[in-house]
Amino acid sequence: MKRMKKKYFIVFSLVLMMVMSLVPAGAFAKEARTELVISAAASLQDSLLAIQPQYEKEHPGVKLSFNFGASGTLQKQIEQGAPADVFISAGAKQMKSLVDKGLIDSGDQTTILSNDLVLVMPVNTKIKLAKQTSTELTKSEFKHVAIGIPETVPAGQYAQETLQYLKIYDKLGPKLVQAKDVRQVLTYVETGNADAGFVYRTDALTSKKVKIVLTIAQKAYQPIVYPAGIIQDTKHLKEAADFYSYIQGKAATAVFLKYGFKLPAAS
Repeated sequence: MKRMKKKYFIVFSLVLMMVMSLVPAGAFAKEARTELVISAAASLQDSLLAIQPQYEKEHPGVKLSFNFGASGTLQKQIEQGAPADVFISAGAKQMKSLVDKGLIDSGDQTTILSNDLVLVMPVNTKIKLAKQTSTELTKSEFKHVAIGIPETVPAGQYAQETLQYLKIYDKLGPKLVQAKDVRQVLTYVETGNADAGFVYRTDALTSKKVKIVLTIAQKAYQPIVYPAGIIQDTKHLKEAADFYSYIQGKAATAVFLKYGFKLPAAS
């Protein structure tokens, strides 16, 4: 009896193995997806995360992995060999640096969005801007004013240009609190660690803890642009090119506009 059971078990096992060999592997496990690394300016976080579900639904073989941060920091990471397939900057300078170094082909990059620079303050602030101008930041009521680090954060660069245009940058020196990216500037103002801060309009619109008190005149700073580009040595060129095209299409553009971005001015 034991021999019969053993014999049946062996036969059953052989038959099962034959059946399994005829069944496609995908019937039991999902096919591995390509991970596409997108290094993007911190100000794009909400809009890109909103785009992600629909994109992955339409491209089931792709998994988007985002690396958000200051554009200058991301630029340095790419220059040092950090993995990335697509780069979306909040400034032209960072993209130009990568193009000049041959890390992004000039034909594989284009400006997709623009934005506005605004001054925000906590919603419960007691400080008033009587003259509705950034020059009032020199008043004693303002103890701390937050900006991004100008060398690495485009929003900080635009803020610096604005304050220099108004000839108050040096006067504000002791008051300035520098942040690692524009989202940290927003956090400083939200928490009251800064009395005011310079951020993009799109960032201000994400928070109920701050209010926009000024929209900075565009003549005070360089145009805020968001160029996107494909990394030259990407190992996933087709997938990177598909995503690069997608963020310029109608579906993605609708999301960007919903989050307060603008389309770039026609050249």
